[in-house]
Amino acid sequence: MGTVVVLLLLAAAIGLAVRSMIRDKKSGKSLQCGGDCRHCSGHCR
Repeated sequence: MGTVVVLLLLAAAIGLAVRSMIRDKKSGKSLQCGGDCRHCSGHCR
């Protein structure tokens, strides 16, 4: 039973992380530099 609970919590955490990355990508933020072009040598738009 404990294994199932830990597995569900881990799956939820991974799902939330992926969801956050997808939202950031759709809003134009770069995964490499976080949207702050001063720190990535101008590689993001």
